[in-house]
Amino acid sequence: MAGDLAPVERRGAPLTRSDLAGPPELVAPLLLGALLVVERGGRRRAGRIVEVEAYGGDDDPASHAHGGERPRNRSMFAEPGVLYVYRAYGIHACANVVTGEPGVGAAVLVRAVSPVSGIEEMRAARPAARTDLQLTSGPGRLCQALGITLGDDGVDLFDPAAPVRLEGAVGPAGEVSVSGRVGISRETERPWRFWLTGDPYVSRHRPGARAGREGTR
Repeated sequence: MAGDLAPVERRGAPLTRSDLAGPPELVAPLLLGALLVVERGGRRRAGRIVEVEAYGGDDDPASHAHGGERPRNRSMFAEPGVLYVYRAYGIHACANVVTGEPGVGAAVLVRAVSPVSGIEEMRAARPAARTDLQLTSGPGRLCQALGITLGDDGVDLFDPAAPVRLEGAVGPAGEVSVSGRVGISRETERPWRFWLTGDPYVSRHRPGARAGREGTR
């Protein structure tokens, strides 16, 4: 599917801000396989992105950008590559990568990551996790495990000095599955949820999934 989502010559190249400048549903699969890194006090926690979900602008009733810019969603209207963090259900922080041009108001929710480094710190941050598979399989869980908070809202993910960063290459290697969005009540039929097929850290929500190899959609 990814052949329709990014130029072939960029596949596997270092991820850049310009790679995130397109519509969220096209950018979302390109984030699969990239690293979400949190570094504070010389301690590094990192996870490979294995599940994402796209949210559009004012034309997407399920998006926080629907209805325009407000103090709560201001970071969503920033330049591509900015981190938008919001609190879900008054409890969990959720991390999103802003996409599109400044002022558009679109983002990709990171739904799950596979731990790469700092797993002991993740275990300490997620004492409720009964197994390591429960550490980062879900948007609230991964933020808790990595230590991403509302205070990180607005961080530039491409700033090498930022506490939260995006690293890695453009686009996934291997099979990508697609489904409608989950955990929302509107526009669930949009096929804007993407994950690396078979990865054990993907969240359990997999209704109506369809799988496709790179180059197909």
